[in-house]
This record gives sequence, structure tokens and C-alpha cells, in this order.
Amino acid sequence: MIEGRCLCGAVRLRVAEHETRVEACHCRMCQRWSGGLFLSLSGKPEGFHAEGPVVRHQSSEFAERAFCGTCGSHLWMRDTDREDADYELMPGLFDDARGFPLRSEIYTDRALACVSLAGDHARATRAEYEVKNAHLTGDLP
Repeated sequence: MIEGRCLCGAVRLRVAEHETRVEACHCRMCQRWSGGLFLSLSGKPEGFHAEGPVVRHQSSEFAERAFCGTCGSHLWMRDTDREDADYELMPGLFDDARGFPLRSEIYTDRALACVSLAGDHARATRAEYEVKNAHLTGDLP
């Protein structure tokens, strides 16, 4: 179980089952949302609890993004086409996630020039990732 909160503390999160490694995405949608790079850790919907002023935004045909309605902190991205989809949570919300290593990085060919992640982890370009994820088509907004 890990517990986290947004910047102002109005939203509190509890996650029973979660990854202990972080993933990175450099797609244009994630760049626009995060300002440069989306980092996430996966949390199972069973045992997930959020309380406070959570605002959800349907950011694409297949996913929602959530943020705190008070301070605007980003909380998660989640596929909406499956009820059992994991929550892709912002690791910075959780003190316990500070030591989680990077597991993978996608859309590496679209990364901003100022963002370079070192380490020995899985990497995939846009083409490599999208060939395995057919629901992603065209240039994401």
C-alpha cells in the first residue's frame, strides 16, 4: 500500500497494488499535459481509492486524465475503454515512489531535446510502440 497526495493536500490517494518501477512517455499529448515528460507508475483498480476534488478530463477517445480541482496537480491517466484498466499515476504524488527505478520509455524519437533519460531500460520509438498498440492511430493531439 502506498499513499500520496496532490500539492495542496486536497486530494489523497491510496493504492494497494502497484508497480515499483516507473514508465516514461514522450508522446505529444503527454508533453502538452505534463510540460515535457509524463512519468507514471501503474496501480490496480482493486484497492485504489481517491478522495477529494478530483476532476476528470476525457483527453482522447480511449483515455481520461485526472487532476486536483483545487491546485491542478496531475493525478493519473487511465484507459476508459476497459473497466479493469490500471491507473497510470504520477509518481511524484507518493513519497514511497522516490526510489522507484525507470522501467521503460516510449515515443523516444519524439522526446524534447532537453529530456534525456539515462540508464539501461526498455525503449521504444513511436512506430515500435504503435505497432503493438493498434488503438493508437494518427498523430495524437
